[in-house]
Amino acid sequence: MTATPEVVFVTGVSRFLGARLAGRIAAHPGVKRVIGLDVHPVPEPLAADLHRVELVTADMRTLADIIADSKAQAVVHLAVVSAPEPGGRSAMKDQNVIGTMQLLGACQQVPTLRTLVVRSSTAAYGASFRDPAVFTEDAEPREAPRGGFGKDILDIEGYVRGFRRRRPDVTATVLRFAPFIGSGTETALLRYFSRPIVPTVLGRDPRLQFVHVDDALEILTRSVLEQHPGTYNVAGPGVLTLSQAIRRAGRLAAPIVEPGLIAASVVGRGVISKDQVDLFVHGRVVDVSKLTREFGFTPRPTAEAFRAFVKTHETGAAFTPERIAAVEQTLLDMIASVRSRATTGGGA
Repeated sequence: MTATPEVVFVTGVSRFLGARLAGRIAAHPGVKRVIGLDVHPVPEPLAADLHRVELVTADMRTLADIIADSKAQAVVHLAVVSAPEPGGRSAMKDQNVIGTMQLLGACQQVPTLRTLVVRSSTAAYGASFRDPAVFTEDAEPREAPRGGFGKDILDIEGYVRGFRRRRPDVTATVLRFAPFIGSGTETALLRYFSRPIVPTVLGRDPRLQFVHVDDALEILTRSVLEQHPGTYNVAGPGVLTLSQAIRRAGRLAAPIVEPGLIAASVVGRGVISKDQVDLFVHGRVVDVSKLTREFGFTPRPTAEAFRAFVKTHETGAAFTPERIAAVEQTLLDMIASVRSRATTGGGA
């Protein structure tokens, strides 16, 4: 049994996941201070989660200096973005790669630090036709990722490996999350599924996994309050094919050739990235048995997690269960009417 850290830093609190985690950790009775760090101010809707959190907004170098001068016992690095924002790919790489490098350099100088938790992604495995059916944590990508996010993730994990060598006294936990899903989350992938007509790759129906954001928060919380060294896949057990996900979301698929989807990733203003194009061609499934064994917790199944997304996005659906039921009833009424007329006509 390890002691609860008294001082915890959380980066990325201007986003849903970081804000929820910081608020959750701050409510733990053994934690005395939680400092939320971000280069962006916290939006008003998230501020309610942070009333017990000390907020600091500054550039990444300044934030790193604050950590270096602190007596932090735990640092959670969630300031990793999966798609370009204002500033484009260059700004995304600065935040993900350069920001992580500066953060880990600062953490190395904190003698009181004993826990480091870093958000990663299953994008670390890439996506290619040579992939295994299921990735375990010790698997290497068969091909280097084409998209910027996948490349950033590999760089981030490389920096963490270097940190582990320099600070073996610190428990470093790397969490490779499947795409987040659930109420309150807003990602490029969920925006893709929110479109009434969803572009897909002709002839492809990849297997997908998701993780509910509440389960991700539980794993993050346990990573801070407990000791779980190593790298873990975090995903809901089971899979959904892309076609199943689209149907369950009440959307309509629009199959196009792969070059067309790649072109859409260039001109579509971030609607779909190259990482996602490869995911929609090859799919990706990871094994979560190590997570379940070490954390004593299993995320809800992928299909159940996706159901939470469907419930909160029915208004934009091309068809919903209610609409389907109405159409079915209309068809049944039409069939009954035709049969009635045929019977009446036959008896005349």
